[in-house]
Amino acid sequence: MTDRIPHRLDDLLARLTLPEKLGLLHQWQAPVPRLGLPAFRTGTEALHGVAWLGPATVFPQAVGLAATWNPDLVRAVGAAVGAEVRAKHHADPTRIGLNVWAPVVNPLRDPRWGRNEEGWSEDPWLTGRLATAYARGLRGDHPTRLRTAPTLKHFLGYNNETDRATTSSDLPPRVLHEYELPAFRAPLEAGAAVAVMASYNRVNGVPAHVSPLISGELRGWADDEIMVVGDAGAVGNLAGVQGHSPDHVEGFAAALRAGVDSFTEDDENSAPTVERLTEALRRGLITESDVDRAVRRILGVRLRLGDLDPPDEDPYADVPPDAVDCPAHRRLAREAARAAAVLLRNDGLLPLSPATAPRVAVLGPLADSVHLDWYSGTLPYAVSAYAGLAGRLPEVSTHPGTDRIALRLGDRYVHCPDTPDGGPLTLDVEPAAFDVFDWGGDAVALRAVGNGRHVGADDTGALVNDRPGPGGWVVRETFRLDHRPDGTTRLHHLATGGYVAVDADGRLRVGAAAAGAAGFTVDLLADGAAEAAALAAAADVAVVTLGNHPMVNGRETEDRLDLTLPAGQEALLRAVHAANPRTVLVVTSSYPYAVGWAQRHLPAVLWTSHGGQEHGAALADVLLGDVDPAGRLTQTWYADAAELPDLLDYDIIGADATYLYHRGEPLYPFGHGLSYTRFDYADLRLSAAEASAGEEVEVSVSVTNTGARPGTEVVQLYTRQRRSRVKQPLRQLRDFARVTLTPGQRATVTLRLRTAELAWWDESRGALVVEDATHTVQVGRSARDIRLVDALTVTGGAGAARPAVDRCGVGR
Repeated sequence: MTDRIPHRLDDLLARLTLPEKLGLLHQWQAPVPRLGLPAFRTGTEALHGVAWLGPATVFPQAVGLAATWNPDLVRAVGAAVGAEVRAKHHADPTRIGLNVWAPVVNPLRDPRWGRNEEGWSEDPWLTGRLATAYARGLRGDHPTRLRTAPTLKHFLGYNNETDRATTSSDLPPRVLHEYELPAFRAPLEAGAAVAVMASYNRVNGVPAHVSPLISGELRGWADDEIMVVGDAGAVGNLAGVQGHSPDHVEGFAAALRAGVDSFTEDDENSAPTVERLTEALRRGLITESDVDRAVRRILGVRLRLGDLDPPDEDPYADVPPDAVDCPAHRRLAREAARAAAVLLRNDGLLPLSPATAPRVAVLGPLADSVHLDWYSGTLPYAVSAYAGLAGRLPEVSTHPGTDRIALRLGDRYVHCPDTPDGGPLTLDVEPAAFDVFDWGGDAVALRAVGNGRHVGADDTGALVNDRPGPGGWVVRETFRLDHRPDGTTRLHHLATGGYVAVDADGRLRVGAAAAGAAGFTVDLLADGAAEAAALAAAADVAVVTLGNHPMVNGRETEDRLDLTLPAGQEALLRAVHAANPRTVLVVTSSYPYAVGWAQRHLPAVLWTSHGGQEHGAALADVLLGDVDPAGRLTQTWYADAAELPDLLDYDIIGADATYLYHRGEPLYPFGHGLSYTRFDYADLRLSAAEASAGEEVEVSVSVTNTGARPGTEVVQLYTRQRRSRVKQPLRQLRDFARVTLTPGQRATVTLRLRTAELAWWDESRGALVVEDATHTVQVGRSARDIRLVDALTVTGGAGAARPAVDRCGVGR
């Protein structure tokens, strides 16, 4: 912080009245006109683009950006998003604030977590590095002023949606200090992020919003003060579902004392927060100095944003309105989506060529659609997989692979208007046709063929075909098909738990109990898998696009139960492959799937996260070989959910979880990703065979492109401590480097091994320690594809006299 800002803060605090200070502690901060303080709002969502505020460039999901393993590209995306936040703020400064709630840095401990797409990696070091890059882009390069004020989410130990406000993430000391805290610490120490959001859950039994870790750990990581914001409604949970405090006054006071500075409660209405804090002052639960401390942190961020200065003193004041979705950002979106694609398997079928595969069938529920997640912006436009390939190949056909059905009740059919705006579903002699989309977890969506709109329940419970698709905080467009022994099917509305019945006016409504549900006969009008297979048989290559809908079966508020593909999608894949063995599976998803059958039977498998507006164009670039697939996985793809511990078991060391400790054979390992060319590794060298704790060792390796195409390799450095007093990771990422080589080209890649990062948390000392030990140094293409090995002896001076154990934690 500049020397000038503390003096300005002192002056502002001295002139603010206590009621004015209290008004600054809410998400929607009241203006103080007499001091020139405008209104201010925390919490503009900017996870992978500006969300909820109209059209803006939509980049790939964070887990996709992470797969690029390219901090420079990630930083450029962050800068573009930051510029668009500024442009929207200039257009509406009261409603659109410059405090952005991104990035999410919770390590992706378990792929069943509903919010998997928001994170970066299961490795805390890689999470910290990539999140730091994104946050640096958001905040800008000015030494003292911020483009935006990035806020890390969610502190701490937050990886489950199931009962997230009442469950406890129990973190043993080593897991806390070696796994959970480092991901948050890195962006704060680097000065890239300036704020943190507390999480809904408990940590070791204590609600995160009153955790001593806020002051005990978080506050010591940055040179400047860190602003801590509450998650939406979470402080209210202290006296609510968590039962931690006897009433809201004590709960709000406890959060303020613990270090929460800004309260995200009651939407725009700050009155309840101010009233509770005022009463807390009256009861003596907090003091004015507690209020001053929080206000100082809030105003410190605002001063660095230039919020209180004339525009001519703000280096980011001149961002033009047309920065939003500008041509440069569109190009960047395509570049990011290309770089995020990970080639999981390839026997030579890819890349495709118009000469060898002029006829391509693009099939599956994601073939001709681009989906948004909860934190996506509004798409300015969208290029689907089908559209991307149709613009590049002579003959491209498509089919969603969905069954087409009619619903009959006795001698009458379910009918709906085929007008663009849709209307109520009723019974009629004329049937309406519906396409059935299987999104897994027994959740299906019905799309009316007549107008292409989805069926959902309106506020009165009536079914209407007027929805673009599943979406919203409460998804009202998904159903479970409850097949009965008598051959009829009941429609179970998942959002309300009610069943569909027909009212006296002949309209379909949700809300009935099972006994009162209508029993429909399902008439199959078209077999989607058979029709898709027929198109595949007539094509040179079939590209099957499967995956998730980001708003269904794995999202905020909803964890997944397993890792399997939706049953209907798996059946479609097998039918297409039987019709044409030259089948490419493109998985577009927010999280890993157990696609073992595809790995065993298909010639090519490729994964990408939901890629944003340029998804299809970028996918075509990769499938047609315009660019080398340079993406790499940042989390393990397991063969089966049975390999995972309980979702609420946060002890990754005891549970042998994540790539660090997993002993099984993954379907695809951490760091995995293939290229269209081949790379040879040779001549591994360490700058020293021995080193002391705190020193840095250079690890160099010669990499040669031995294939016939140019390509990009991600060279990865791992270590394993051979003996220790405690159980150590089986492998741990220490550094990586990207290198792009033409055929026959050779380059020396230098990686850095920082011996201080070899430390583990010694509970008896309450500190990180580096032992005297030999470490295996591994360089390769993934955590399980190691090409070269060496050893480094490290002198740490910690615990040399204590008995050693092997890496499995067994004493020797």
